Amino acid sequence: MVEKRQVGGSALEIAPLALGGNVFGWTADEAASFRILDAFVDAGGNLIDTADVYSAWVPGHRGGESEGVIGRWLKHSQKRDKVLIATKVGFLEGLAPDVIARACDASLERLGIDIIDLYYQHKDDAAVPLADSLGAMDALVKAGKVRSLGLSQFEPDRLDDAMRTAGANGLEKPAALQPWYNLIERARLEGPLLDTALEHGMAVLPFYGLANGFLTGKYRSRDDLQKSVRGLRITDYLEGRGMQVLAALDEVAAETGAALATVTLAWTMAQPGITAPIASATSLDQLDELIAALTLDLTPDQIERLNDASV
Repeated sequence: MVEKRQVGGSALEIAPLALGGNVFGWTADEAASFRILDAFVDAGGNLIDTADVYSAWVPGHRGGESEGVIGRWLKHSQKRDKVLIATKVGFLEGLAPDVIARACDASLERLGIDIIDLYYQHKDDAAVPLADSLGAMDALVKAGKVRSLGLSQFEPDRLDDAMRTAGANGLEKPAALQPWYNLIERARLEGPLLDTALEHGMAVLPFYGLANGFLTGKYRSRDDLQKSVRGLRITDYLEGRGMQVLAALDEVAAETGAALATVTLAWTMAQPGITAPIASATSLDQLDELIAALTLDLTPDQIERLNDASV
């Protein structure tokens, strides 16, 4: 049985790995998405992370495609009672109160559910006072449309301001932070941002845990970048510490018999303050590598070698 971790001060409890829904309706078609979702739940996973903007970057898409796939899976599988649904608002249209209210209703409709378990502000919107955007989120909780709140892609000072604003105004405090974090880009979280989140008792659920697939070992040269629609996003990883991180991962993978993706996520789960990394899969084989991280215990020496290679 997979041990659950509490999401900040909320009543939510999750497995230490969340399933990213960004690929659903994009690089994973509906049939593949259903298989992945079923297998994730069968393995003990319970948090599915999506956003209303997924996958608006695809020609012909408007956003909401991932939520739609998940909603149809929930209806087909009848597994709503086995999962928690996290989604996000505000990436394209900002965080004005009327935008938040309208977007929440649209997400609920696409997902086919009565309540969102964890609702994030997808990124900071400095044009809207924090009291207003957080007030709109608080209203959703009071209306029974949302259980718990989260913040994504906030800088340390703004995160502190948001949490203090919520407290000062008697608003529902966000329970989770979703930052960018992986073995190559540790500085995006470690330090002031992580310290601020932990000071406020927040759960930390990082995205980009596999660095767009680079930390699976799939991309080791510029020629490899042509293998995927994501390839051109990771050119910079081939420079600097990227290859030394892969070398350390290769070493630990050989010792454990685990895939690089498994080792990477096991390292992330073991980091102080991390509640659960978010990772996506487009096939059952990929998902198996993610799920294996739930049962891989790295030794202190292995963690230290990965730490050394990634700084």
